[in-house]
Amino acid sequence: MTTGSTARYDGLADWYDARYVAGAEPHQPGLLELLGPGSGPCLDIGCGTGRNFETIRASGRSVVGLDFSADQLRLARTRTDGPLMVADAAVLPFADASFDTAMVMWISTDVDDFTEVVREATRVLRPDGVLVVYGVHPCFNGPHVLWNEHGSRLVHPSYRQRGWHEESPHWGDGIRRHVSMHHVPLATYLNAILTPALTLERFEEPDRAGVPYSLAVRARRTS
Repeated sequence: MTTGSTARYDGLADWYDARYVAGAEPHQPGLLELLGPGSGPCLDIGCGTGRNFETIRASGRSVVGLDFSADQLRLARTRTDGPLMVADAAVLPFADASFDTAMVMWISTDVDDFTEVVREATRVLRPDGVLVVYGVHPCFNGPHVLWNEHGSRLVHPSYRQRGWHEESPHWGDGIRRHVSMHHVPLATYLNAILTPALTLERFEEPDRAGVPYSLAVRARRTS
């Protein structure tokens, strides 16, 4: 994950993995279906500690992991013997058309320019390659959202305040308290994916019943 030259997740890998990854379901909701069957290397952009490596392998693909935090990759190494690298998601260290599949996982809120990240992910895809973007639902998950009991949520007018939020009165003791959050409103999120280079195939609001927590998109490289 990147904000300029700072890896905000460094020093948090063990805590993060114990809280969010260890013991979690092997496949995040809907991800395997969005990927569909495939082969060859899959670039997992923002792979963190490797939570989605099992899903990549289950789809028939092999893992190539990339994250801005070397600390996160230290634990990711325990989940794959495939290539892992520290790099900025907005400046991918690969030639054009290097992969048949790329995933942008949970990093819209952790990068300075989500549109540039999607552009880079698209650039490294081969024609007809699959792109999956999966992460925070901009409408119902962010610094503008207060989580109530029984699954309801209260959305504040600060939804319009795009960019970095270093603090929010609505955050509990989770990851955002440690690394802050870059809010991307829904229009910005969708416009990042609505490009001539991609054909959109599917939108999902996976995981929980009730108010969605995440938003996922499957697209295909057109040229």
